Amino acid sequence: MKATNNIEKKLKEYLQTNLLIDDVTNLDTEISINEETLYSTPSSKIAFDGALKTSNNTINNYINKELDNNNFQTKLFTLIDASGKTDAEIYNKAYIDRRLFSKIRNDTNYHPSKNTVISLGLALNLNITDFEELLNSASYSLPKNNYFDLIIRFCINEKIYNITEVNNYLYQYNCNTIN
Repeated sequence: MKATNNIEKKLKEYLQTNLLIDDVTNLDTEISINEETLYSTPSSKIAFDGALKTSNNTINNYINKELDNNNFQTKLFTLIDASGKTDAEIYNKAYIDRRLFSKIRNDTNYHPSKNTVISLGLALNLNITDFEELLNSASYSLPKNNYFDLIIRFCINEKIYNITEVNNYLYQYNCNTIN
């Protein structure tokens, strides 16, 4: 019981220290760029068009490279292989249905929910860096502007990977639970 109180105290301190509130009130200046501004002289239009063509090739190369390297499926199954655990061990620990896990494995276009990714990260006992990379590969993050994400971040930092325990902390702070 004493260890639980200590963790709860650490969680409260962590939330107080890290909860960021965006209070941006000086947004009176608006920047507007239109075609007239961009093409005020013929030479600027030519330079802009040339830069755009070069830029498109660079963008295409970048997109193709990054899509291959940051694919959620690739990242997840690389982490599972590195863990030495079986797929069944991971999806059972994450409380994920076998059919959903099969869909993640076989459908390259499937986009999992943030809670599914969090459950898998917890089941893999990932450190914060690997956890954020896994989330990022599915286009998610753990910002420091809400209780849910901060509690998940706190649990990872404290190596609390048991989903029931994580859900208890989320429930204490009136957050939606993971599963």
